[in-house]
Amino acid sequence: MENHNAKVLFNHAATLNLHTGNLVNRSRLKKKCPSSPSEELQDCIRATLTEWCSKLPPALDKELPNTLECTFTQATDAITPEEREELKVSVKLFLSGSDCTSIRNAVDMACSGLGVSMLDSVIIAPPLLPEGEGLALGHLQPLWKELESLVQSHKVTAIGTSDLDKALLEQLYLWAQIKPSSNQVNLASCCVMPPDLTAFAKECDIQLLTHNDPKELMTASGFQEAVQDSIGEPLVTEWFLEWVLRYSVIVKSRGIIKSKGYLVQARRSNFHDQ
Repeated sequence: MENHNAKVLFNHAATLNLHTGNLVNRSRLKKKCPSSPSEELQDCIRATLTEWCSKLPPALDKELPNTLECTFTQATDAITPEEREELKVSVKLFLSGSDCTSIRNAVDMACSGLGVSMLDSVIIAPPLLPEGEGLALGHLQPLWKELESLVQSHKVTAIGTSDLDKALLEQLYLWAQIKPSSNQVNLASCCVMPPDLTAFAKECDIQLLTHNDPKELMTASGFQEAVQDSIGEPLVTEWFLEWVLRYSVIVKSRGIIKSKGYLVQARRSNFHDQ
């Protein structure tokens, strides 16, 4: 059985950390352009896990790991200290739940994976709320406090938000100790920037950016499908996404993307409440 060892590892572990490596270098993905960010992420998870499975040793250690580290080895570009000044490292963090420790965890993993001590900017996409519940300042405050502490400890330079309307952005701005430097607006929901948001952003020096990410970057079933395609038949329904971090490394002087990729953390549900 080709993926027997992968199944054994997945059925034992509690956490999966996955790093797709630099997608700019991944020729197999260039042949087929993904139709959406969700499809791109699913393709990346599948490709990374498939490569990881192919590299597993024939015999596993007696001590099985609780955390699986799956990295697309050839394609991971660490940043050298000499080139760090020339580069801007930006990330967008998609949270699945409201656990604030996920934020520091994701930032630490991004710094470690990219070989940097600090990220230039972090934009946070708040987790999806139950049907009928609107996003309020109370949902954002604990997440923002965690981001502020990362700025204070010099892990992050600038912090931003995603999909806040003028009212909520203003509430956050007035409450926050460290102000949002940017707010992303989904152009699928409005072809033109709302004038009240534009005016407020200009007045408070908040950069308005656009994006085309869906409300939920990856559904639980989309993630489980990608794992199942790569591993075979482990108990994938027990696995759920904690967060997804998408990064891009841009050469400041030339405005070109040197590298981009995803970091993903998932957990087994039966370990979650322990």
